[in-house]
Amino acid sequence: MKNYRHPRRFLAAALLPVGLSAHPAAPADLEALETLDPVVVYGRSLDLVGEAGTSSQGRVGAAELAQRPFLRRGELLEVVPGLVVTQHSGSGKANQYFLRGFNLDHGTDFAVSVDGMPANARSHAHGQGYADTNFLIPELIDHVDYQKGAFAAENGDFSAAGAAQFSLVRVLPQGFAKIELGEDNYTRAVVAETFRQPAGSTAATTVAAEAGYADGPWEKPEASRRLNAFARHVWEAGPSDYALTALAYDGRWNSSDQIPLRAVEAGDLGRYGNLDSSDGGESRRASLSFDRVTRQPDATTLLNAYVVGSELDLYSNFTYFLDDPVNGDQFNQREDRVLLGGSASRTWDGTLAGRTLLTSVGLQLRQDFIDVGLHRTVDRRRLATVRRDDVREGSAGLFAESTLAVASWLRATGGARGDFYVFDVEGRDPVNSGTETAGIFSPKLGLVAGPWAKTELYANAGLGFHSNDARGVTDPVDPATPLVRAKNAELGVRTSALPGLVSTVSVWRLDFDSELAYVGDAGATEAGDPTRRYGVEFANFYRATSWLAFDTDVAFTRARYTGNPPGGDRIANSISAVTTAGVILNFESGWSGSLRARYFGPQPLNEDASITAPESLTFNARLARRLGDWELALDLLNVFDRDNYDIAYAYESRLATEAAPVLDTHFHPAEPRTVRASATYRF
Repeated sequence: MKNYRHPRRFLAAALLPVGLSAHPAAPADLEALETLDPVVVYGRSLDLVGEAGTSSQGRVGAAELAQRPFLRRGELLEVVPGLVVTQHSGSGKANQYFLRGFNLDHGTDFAVSVDGMPANARSHAHGQGYADTNFLIPELIDHVDYQKGAFAAENGDFSAAGAAQFSLVRVLPQGFAKIELGEDNYTRAVVAETFRQPAGSTAATTVAAEAGYADGPWEKPEASRRLNAFARHVWEAGPSDYALTALAYDGRWNSSDQIPLRAVEAGDLGRYGNLDSSDGGESRRASLSFDRVTRQPDATTLLNAYVVGSELDLYSNFTYFLDDPVNGDQFNQREDRVLLGGSASRTWDGTLAGRTLLTSVGLQLRQDFIDVGLHRTVDRRRLATVRRDDVREGSAGLFAESTLAVASWLRATGGARGDFYVFDVEGRDPVNSGTETAGIFSPKLGLVAGPWAKTELYANAGLGFHSNDARGVTDPVDPATPLVRAKNAELGVRTSALPGLVSTVSVWRLDFDSELAYVGDAGATEAGDPTRRYGVEFANFYRATSWLAFDTDVAFTRARYTGNPPGGDRIANSISAVTTAGVILNFESGWSGSLRARYFGPQPLNEDASITAPESLTFNARLARRLGDWELALDLLNVFDRDNYDIAYAYESRLATEAAPVLDTHFHPAEPRTVRASATYRF
């Protein structure tokens, strides 16, 4: 078994004995308690009254995604109300996510999946739960489902704050070719087509390819290069639908990481400058997945199998000359990973004491094989190895959930999941080796009252968790808690009483036993106190006419440490106020347009809030025209050219000209006003 520790050696073997995995079951009409066929939703106009189990879950369709102007791919997730997506370095790596008072880093407590494949990488070189969505081609997304809180039994690791599931298209109604051009050498091309089998066959094959390049506004051009590929073959046999899907991504870029405010204010550094021009990285990902959905009169079975191979080679320097006044503080995070998994689920319609009952059970399996290392470098040349490890991390999760129609106006849902983990680390330095096992049980409970006048009331409670990095869990000196408990409760209301309006209000609370985390940048475990977050969210989508729609989402959060830490109880980078709003116009004449605004309020950067980051307000706009088989579009991003921060941190750093460290704000600037134009031809 020794040779199978290395991902590349394992990949060939992994392609054969791949496990099974399941997608979360499609929402069911729990009032009638019938298993529904999948529904394609274009926009947030589907009210989910009679189907949703919480006030904070929803679905966004392809049409709304297509109407939104995006600066970066990760912003696709901003269709989740209250979620903020930013970046602190190059565009080729995972984004930074914020939701419900969490700085989620790159995905620690927000689970992302694509057609059943988890996007979150555990025990990752750069950050626990690292969720990179750069392998997605936006035009091939059919819809996005999302849930907030730890209430869905099928959502496990990394989902305490929320989860989102991307579903990709099975077939395209038309093939298309698209070219985008913009400032700073922005170029992007996409081509996709579905090839259908002869009449009478249910099979079809869809293929797509994407290539892109961008320099960005940075003084050191980002030279971001991206290649994406997609291939999916679908077919039907009896009561089952099948899909075999291959995805591939290759990205390379230079990074302009966060910079010290003091150097910018002194005029020694430009807003789009850098202090280490050799920062940057490369990332690759390839996956193969198999899906089967079998529908019977009283049951639905979902199976999914996947294998993923990925690599990351990342160079960063956040403190400049703090630790090494001669060579500087650049470090390299490198990993080579193979992930395989999965699970199976089945949903039944039935009765209990004459009452209709919907029950789901599922088993989820996952195994990661990781060669991960942290190295000290200068100009991307290795100086020393801090640590390098072979990590094997496996898990099994079993979940069950039942919804009973207690009365014509009341549905009750009870669920639970049990998770078991094995952490196995073999360090190149034997002192870093170790094995640990852990398990956790997470019950869930939900009540839905209504509907009355197309209005429902919700009450939910549940326990969740996130796993910690295997290298911290097996640390022989100060081991981290393997699985960290989260406790969550939510009250809410959903209404579509006014024609065209879907509106939800959610009041929630989330407690974490510890914010303990493994810091990949330092190769060490960083302890944190227990936390409590609570807040209120108000989400609205209003289709006023066939050609006019509005959405407005508002979220307020209070986030605090509860362990009475001596330095203060504020949680760094916890955003207390988020507002997003937009208007979409879509005329029969072929003209369409949208205007979106995103606001997030000031945030503390340290525990006593003596250092804060300013508020941010950004407007993005799109104007488009359909002309037969052609569509022309113009995007204007950061319309008012505001000097916002994408993100900011407070920590000590040292410039080459300084004799001692300085505590300062370090920020990554938002990009200035940018114009992009695109032309799409459908065939």
